[in-house]
Amino acid sequence: MSAAHSRLTLVACILASSLAFIDGSVTNVALPAIGADLGASPAELQWTINAYLLPLSALLLIGGAAGDHFGRRKLLILGIAIFAIASIACALAADLTLLLAARALQGVGAAILLPNSLATLGHAFTGEARGKAIGTWAGVGAIAGAVGPPLGGWLVDAIGWRAIFYVNVPVAAAAIFLAFRYVEESAEGELPLDLPGAFAATAALGALTWALTLWSSQHALDARVAIGLVAGGIATALFLWIEHRRGARAMMPFAMFGSRAFAGLSLLTFLLYGALGGVLLLLPYVLIEAAGYTALQAGLALLPMPLGMGLASRLMGRLTARVGPRWPLTVGALIVALGFALLVLVNDGAPYWTSVFPGCLVIAIGMSSVAAPLTTAVLASVDDTHSGTASGFNSAIARTGGLIAIAIAGAVISSAGPSLIAAFHGGALVGAGLAAASSITALLTLGGAGAQPQRSRPDGGR
Repeated sequence: MSAAHSRLTLVACILASSLAFIDGSVTNVALPAIGADLGASPAELQWTINAYLLPLSALLLIGGAAGDHFGRRKLLILGIAIFAIASIACALAADLTLLLAARALQGVGAAILLPNSLATLGHAFTGEARGKAIGTWAGVGAIAGAVGPPLGGWLVDAIGWRAIFYVNVPVAAAAIFLAFRYVEESAEGELPLDLPGAFAATAALGALTWALTLWSSQHALDARVAIGLVAGGIATALFLWIEHRRGARAMMPFAMFGSRAFAGLSLLTFLLYGALGGVLLLLPYVLIEAAGYTALQAGLALLPMPLGMGLASRLMGRLTARVGPRWPLTVGALIVALGFALLVLVNDGAPYWTSVFPGCLVIAIGMSSVAAPLTTAVLASVDDTHSGTASGFNSAIARTGGLIAIAIAGAVISSAGPSLIAAFHGGALVGAGLAAASSITALLTLGGAGAQPQRSRPDGGR
C-alpha cells in the first residue's frame, strides 16, 4: 500500500470511529432537552443511552468476526451506512419509542464499524508505524469527542436536540467515499460467524441492563428486577457454554485468554471505561440540573478530558511501541482515579475553575496515558487471525462496562437538588475505586517495563 493510500486509510478509519465517539458525547449533553421535549422519566432517559450501548456491546464481537470473515472494508462501509441512516431516523423520531428504536439501530452500525475500523489499521500498518497510526486514531477520535459536547450544547440551545443527529451525516458520507476509494480489503476468510453466541450475549446484556436500570431508578429490588438478574445470569452462562463448545469457531475464542496480558487488558478495560462512562453521563446532567449550566456550558465543561487525550495520544502511541504498555497503563489509570476523586469538589455554588476543572484536567492527563497504549497492547496480544475479534471484544468490554455503569447511574439521575450532588459525589468515588483497581490489574498482569504482550496462538498456546 502506498504512503498516500495509507494516510487516507487512516483518515477513513478516523472519520468512521468518530461517528461513535461524537454521538456518545453529544447525546449525554442533550439528555435534559430530550427528556423535556418527549416527556421522558429518569429511567427512560437512561434508555436513550442504553438503547445505543446494548446492541453496540452485544454485537461488537460478531461485528469484528464478520470483518475477519467477509472483509473488513466491506463491513466498515456497511456499518457507516447503517449508522448514517439511523442518525437520520433519530432526528426525525416523533416519540420516545421511535427514538429508542433508531438509537438501537445506531448501536448496530457502530458495532460493525468500530472493530473493523481498528482492524483495518492493524492490517494497513506494522511495527512502530502501527503504534503511531493507532495513537493518531485514538487521539483524533478523542478530539472528535471533545468537539461533540460544546457543539452539541450549542445545537441544543440554538436549534434543538434533533440537530445533534444530523451532524453525523456529512461525516459518514466522507468516510464512505474514502473507504470505497482508498481502503484496501483484508480478510482471513476462515472464521465462521457465531450467531448463537451473538444471540446469547444480546439476551444476557439486555436482561441485566433492564434489571439494573429498574433497580437504580426505583431504589428497590422487586420481583421484576430479580427475574431480570436471574435471566441475565442464565443467558451469560449459556453464552459461555456456547463459546466453550464452539472452540476456535466462537466469536469470543477462549484461546485468546491463553495470554495473561489479554485477560488483564480485558479486565482493565471493563473497570476503567465503566467508570469513565458513568461519570461522563452524570457530570453534564448534574451541571445542567443542579448547578444551572446551559447545555453549551455543560459541553464546554467537559472539554479538557477528550481534548487532553487527543493532544497526547499520538505521543503515547510512539512511546508504547518502544517501552511497552505496563507502566503507561498502570500510572495512567492511577491518575484517572485521582481525577475522579477530585470531582467531589463539584457542587451547585462553586466556580467551574475550582470545582469542575481540576478533576476534568487530571482525568484527561490519565486517560491520555491509557487510550493509545491499551489499543496497541490489545492488538499485540493476539495473532493476526483474531485481530478483528480481539479489537471487537475489547471495544465490547469497554461499552459493556459503560452500559452497566449507566444502568446503575439511575440511582443518581433519579435524585434532585442537594441529594443529586451528594449522589454524584458517591458515584465519583466509586469511579475512583474502579480506576484504581484497573491500575493494579495492569501492574499485575502485564510484562516488564519494556515487554510487549505475548501473542496468543490459535491453539491457545503462548
